[in-house]
Amino acid sequence: MLGSITPLGERGRNRRWGITVTTYVIGSVFGGVAIAGALGWLGTVIGLGELSVAVRLGVLAAAVVIGIVFDLHLGGLRLPTIHRQVNEDWMVRYRSWVYGLGFGVQLGLGIVTIVTTSAIYAMLVAATLSGSAAAGALIGGVFGFVRAAIVFTVAGVKRPEQLGKADVLLRRWDWWTWRAAVGVSGALSVALTVGAVR
Repeated sequence: MLGSITPLGERGRNRRWGITVTTYVIGSVFGGVAIAGALGWLGTVIGLGELSVAVRLGVLAAAVVIGIVFDLHLGGLRLPTIHRQVNEDWMVRYRSWVYGLGFGVQLGLGIVTIVTTSAIYAMLVAATLSGSAAAGALIGGVFGFVRAAIVFTVAGVKRPEQLGKADVLLRRWDWWTWRAAVGVSGALSVALTVGAVR
């Protein structure tokens, strides 16, 4: 999808990249706020907000560690996910603000397209454990913004030859970003465990 939402691609469809990207980011933030806010509210209903901070940090640390096990495919485990991507036909069927918003909402929800890292599930667990709709919404909003921000990596693709270079670069980054995500998750699990023990 990133190869399609570039200034070059949008110009080719007689669309404005700025409008598409703005609605994409708004949609992603909204999707994150919606799902995580709802999970935070659910956490309130089932009383997770009444648990001690130490217990909630411990549970989140355990969830992150379990996620790392899935990320590393230990014991042949694979992340549970659906095999669905956003529908790129929308780009020729609808106005740019429609598909920008639609793609953003789906990616901000985190689980309605292919899940490639357990960090998405960890975010959902964190929102639920917050025991607050407002705190959950904040967690989801930050997630949605960060998830959408990757679209800015292709902001400079304005000529056809730049598209191929961007694709090669993004494929190279994929290897490093996956490892960075696992490393950050590992560091986070340690920090959460220390916080829970204190």
